[in-house]
Amino acid sequence: QVQLVESGGGSVQAGGSLRLSCAASGYTYSSRCMGWFRQAPGKEREGVAAINSGGGSTYYADSVKGRFTISRENAKNMVYLQMDSLKPEDTAMYYCAAVFCIVGANWYRRPLSPGEYNYWGQGTQVTVSS
Repeated sequence: QVQLVESGGGSVQAGGSLRLSCAASGYTYSSRCMGWFRQAPGKEREGVAAINSGGGSTYYADSVKGRFTISRENAKNMVYLQMDSLKPEDTAMYYCAAVFCIVGANWYRRPLSPGEYNYWGQGTQVTVSS
């Protein structure tokens, strides 16, 4: 049974930082591409950042480039999202997602598309106040 558990969300003022963590279990973690997504009330889920299985390729939404950093520790089955210079518009539920992927997989064409992932966590809330 694949499990993804997010943590690290909370409330912060604009300009502040948070670090989200996602603990993975139940599968060969190192073979999985991972992504962070967010969904605000009344809006569609959107890709924020993604990282390939080896950690050598990362992708970011334009709205978070230069502010967010995705990373992973395969030895610990963990993926992280460091969020700096947070803005009120970053307020959302944040989800960790995973998919088995190899070089040349469709994932590399659309790493920030929710449809490319088949395992999801329950989410952690991030609230940024002005």
